[in-house]
Amino acid sequence: MAEAEKEKVSLSINGRTIAVPKGTLLIEACKSLGIEAPSFCYYPGLSLQAACRMCLVEIEKMPKLQTACTVIVQPGMVVHTDTPQVHEARKAMLEFLLTNHPLDCPVCDKGGECELQDMTFRYGAAESRFRELKEHQPEERFSPVVYYDSPRCILCFRCVRICNEGMDVKALGVGARGVRSAIIPNRPDGTLQCEECGMCVDICPVGALLPHDYRYKTRPWEVRYVATTCAHCGDGCKTTLSRRHYQIIRGNNRDKSGINAEFLCIKGRYAFDFVTHPDRLMQPLLRRNGRLEPVSWAEALQTVAARLKEIAARAGPEKIGFIGSNRTTNEENYLLQRLARAVLGTNNIDHHRTADYPAFASALGGDSQRLARVHDLEYAAAFLLVGNDLTHNHPLLAYKLRAAVRQRSSRLYIINHRWNKLERQARQVIRVSEGGEPAAIKALLGKSDAVPAELRQPLEDLRATLEKEQDLIILFGAELCGSAIADLVAFGNQLPGKTRYSALGDYANSHGAADLGLLPDYLPGYARLNLPTARQYYAQLWRAHVPAQLGLNSHQMLAAAAEGHLRALYVVGANPVKTFSLSAPDLVLGKLDLLVVQELFLTETAQRADVILPAACAYEKEGTFTNTCGQLQQLRRVVDAPGSARSDFEILRLLSHVLGQPIALRTPGAALEEICQHVPGYQVPPANLVAGQAVNTALPALPEPIDTPAGLIFSSDDSLFTSGTLGRYSQTLNSVHERALPRTEL
Repeated sequence: MAEAEKEKVSLSINGRTIAVPKGTLLIEACKSLGIEAPSFCYYPGLSLQAACRMCLVEIEKMPKLQTACTVIVQPGMVVHTDTPQVHEARKAMLEFLLTNHPLDCPVCDKGGECELQDMTFRYGAAESRFRELKEHQPEERFSPVVYYDSPRCILCFRCVRICNEGMDVKALGVGARGVRSAIIPNRPDGTLQCEECGMCVDICPVGALLPHDYRYKTRPWEVRYVATTCAHCGDGCKTTLSRRHYQIIRGNNRDKSGINAEFLCIKGRYAFDFVTHPDRLMQPLLRRNGRLEPVSWAEALQTVAARLKEIAARAGPEKIGFIGSNRTTNEENYLLQRLARAVLGTNNIDHHRTADYPAFASALGGDSQRLARVHDLEYAAAFLLVGNDLTHNHPLLAYKLRAAVRQRSSRLYIINHRWNKLERQARQVIRVSEGGEPAAIKALLGKSDAVPAELRQPLEDLRATLEKEQDLIILFGAELCGSAIADLVAFGNQLPGKTRYSALGDYANSHGAADLGLLPDYLPGYARLNLPTARQYYAQLWRAHVPAQLGLNSHQMLAAAAEGHLRALYVVGANPVKTFSLSAPDLVLGKLDLLVVQELFLTETAQRADVILPAACAYEKEGTFTNTCGQLQQLRRVVDAPGSARSDFEILRLLSHVLGQPIALRTPGAALEEICQHVPGYQVPPANLVAGQAVNTALPALPEPIDTPAGLIFSSDDSLFTSGTLGRYSQTLNSVHERALPRTEL
């Protein structure tokens, strides 16, 4: 923190003395004392507007009332916020705002949450001196997810500023003048073309902007609010889901808690509707005579157990493979790899890896202080982004990065093979050929012959610039893996100051899937399988034998299945047919003796399964996720799973019992306790999780460098409007026209 920020200024507010950092706005100083300075137009982090005049205060030695949102505190300042003059001024402003405001609180969906309503109750303004007829305009539908009611708008311009400044989209503006002034969208036909994030809706203090999924459905006191972690990308945003009649009807985060504060993208705010999609699997299915038929849980599990034991006895456990998910919880991932290793005796377990976390752990050498957390992006002086389309793949991190550039003049440098929207904020952009990011990192290390001649000078200039940075965060996508990550960390560690890093994984628990052992050559906590001490540690913990033979990765398992060498495949929350682009899935999976799929929907892989076990989604179960920055967060059950669907944890636990080697972890809480006690990097206080905090995990040191096979690490490269399998079953994501637009047009 700069010295100017550490300097304190003392002032008096309503007779109370307070010391605040130099440069603090008076409205924030009032808030720090719990003193009301109401405002409609002011919003932390956005440009100052001073349009609503509600935050007027009396400052001694000033001839008239001042707006607290634009006054910077000064030494010795004496402020009064509750004098008769201030009260009358605020009442007059409310009277003016209500001149054209419709008195439709009983039917307005903002009723009970409306800031204008709250201030009217607080300051009166029950009578008006204005007798003109109110201007009425019909409600408009800006987009499939945003509705606008012009007469309710108080022209605070919050929505315009959050769209322009926070999101860098500029989809909203103000048209006309005087009483006919209104918020207008950016398309000539009166509709929006934007990221459909809903930030304008969430930030609106009145009922002018409303979400499509909440209109005319309920009142805030009739719903139950459940704070949980978003089920989509790897950023780990907290979303508060509103439940009524056992159905989710809204998502937001207006209390600003969580690592994302007020931010949510379209997926976190609106894409919860996959939960109630009519295609959800609701009961177990067993293939008989070529057709999938409903059966009981007992029959399904008995069939799976009997056939797994028969294949293990006949062909050996090494002929059985498991593919896990980067959307299942840490507890479920821990249980899955334990079932594979300690119950069935195979290390053939993997998942779709969207970031090379083992290589990242190896490169860091156990120095978890160099891990960049989400909140670090708000204060860092400089950023280097290597690969990845941060706006689409990690919208929260992009939002934080834009805020740092806007508010703190942070510097952004980009190395990428394609355009992305953050280039608008970048100081320097180096465009490489596709797959050229690793060579560019070598050039930063001084090996300039690794890149084309035309890139050598720009990369030398970038290296010289970065060598002057004292506080740098490097973010990198799936373009870097194995030795390329080691090169990146070697370069960053030689820079002055303390360089920090973040490996960008795609989905809600991509980081946790790797941490908890969904890897063929690593046990939980990146304990190497080829180290006898690591195997003995977990064998003693699980009271079972852990095989020493390294397993097959996902590509190798599918290749072995195609050749007839793999006899059974157990898939949990994954869709390898689509993810790994199997050109002839029937020829590959058709050679298996058994294909079991735990899934929410009848995916391309599930359609070919011998047994399908219906699973609960993230909003229907308890557990934890680890976001892409290594922060552990609680997942809470919002609604019940449909039909007889069960959580993946319960399915795996029951299967272990039917297999005759029961795992004694009865609940996700018990599994988390074991993880926190025994898995390196996860020694965190569970109480902090229960309190809703994001708890930092660590990456343990690995004894040797990692050489990752080519093609094993790859991103699904979802856009803002896609989310793998879940995105296909979200009506909201499929309803917005931006889904079909090129990214350069957003």
